[in-house]
Amino acid sequence: MKAEQAKKVADQALEQLCQALAAGKSDELTRYLSMLAKFHKYSFGNVMLILSQKPDATRVAGFNTWKQVGRYVRQGEKGIVIIAPMVFRRRDAEPAVGESAERDETLLRFRGVYVFDVSQTDGQPLPEPAGINGDPGQHLDRIKTVVTSRGIALDYEIGHGSALGLSRGGRISIRPGLPAAEEFAVIAHELAHELLHRGENRPASKTVRETEAEAVAFVVSQAVGLDAGAAARDYIQLYDGKTDTLAASLDRIQKTAADIIAALHAPEEQAHAA
Repeated sequence: MKAEQAKKVADQALEQLCQALAAGKSDELTRYLSMLAKFHKYSFGNVMLILSQKPDATRVAGFNTWKQVGRYVRQGEKGIVIIAPMVFRRRDAEPAVGESAERDETLLRFRGVYVFDVSQTDGQPLPEPAGINGDPGQHLDRIKTVVTSRGIALDYEIGHGSALGLSRGGRISIRPGLPAAEEFAVIAHELAHELLHRGENRPASKTVRETEAEAVAFVVSQAVGLDAGAAARDYIQLYDGKTDTLAASLDRIQKTAADIIAALHAPEEQAHAA
């Protein structure tokens, strides 16, 4: 499948999501966000592609990557198409006057490639991803470190009866005494506000800003093994009737959630590299 065809599939999946949300079916958005938690390193378009072709996918990789970890794609399995960038150099045979006779031009192209879900493979078992049901464990301390590493102060100066958390612009305040899982999700929500909504390009609508932040918290919480719960699903209503606005918000959510998740896992990756 060519990149243009793959993009068309992603666009169709987005349109279906828009139609479902317009009909009041927020479960479709929740399903997308759950998929995003599993595949946070993939672009918005590729998450849409995976979701539209194999909604039950949990871990995907290319044919050769599966071989490297001791697993093999079963014969006859149908691949999942995603869009991959390809960088290559082209030598300019006719340089302009005064330029070097040997000038290389870097070109970027996109093409459709195939990945396969773990359910389509056999072989060595894979280790389960880190995460404890209902308990963020060490991730609670890590997200606090992520906040301060971005130059954002974190305090617990909110009284009872007010909001669970506040984004104050360079400072996050959390209500003290929250259960660990809720504290983690609230910090993720307010960190999303700090990262997404302190610039000139922030959405004008408070509803969109709040749902973007809650969507990021939903994705990050699920990525570390927490159950975001029915309250988050009810909270997330990220649709204002325009497909391009929805796409822009989901892309912002994907990039911000991926940024936070990568920072949370950075200590593990450094330990493995040591």
